[in-house]
Amino acid sequence: MELRTTRTVARLIAWGRISIGCTALVAPVPVTRPWVGDAAESGAAKLLARTMGGRDLALGVGTLRALGVSDAEGRPWVALGGVADTVDLLATVIAFSQLPRRSRWGILALTSGAALVSIRAAITLDAPVP
Repeated sequence: MELRTTRTVARLIAWGRISIGCTALVAPVPVTRPWVGDAAESGAAKLLARTMGGRDLALGVGTLRALGVSDAEGRPWVALGGVADTVDLLATVIAFSQLPRRSRWGILALTSGAALVSIRAAITLDAPVP
């Protein structure tokens, strides 16, 4: 990935996190329904969605702030987002058979794609040029 492209991808990931975070805080049910189905209406699911939304909002804002300083400053934030996405992927794999049948493969694709893109961007961002 070209460095300029990597910066753009890192910023898009950050804005995506901010968007998902804000959505989860304000309207948690649509964010959690693919993961938990009708249980998304429960108070406990809404609580968890909002806490995850806060996590993504903080990671997104922190990433944008750090990238505004330098690629080197942004790299750890992008990497930490990749770690969070990887944890989401592992949790999805562990609970895969319990996820709603309609959305389980989409959730698996979403979480694995987010983890791969975030980690790849973190590796490429501010990497030494050979």
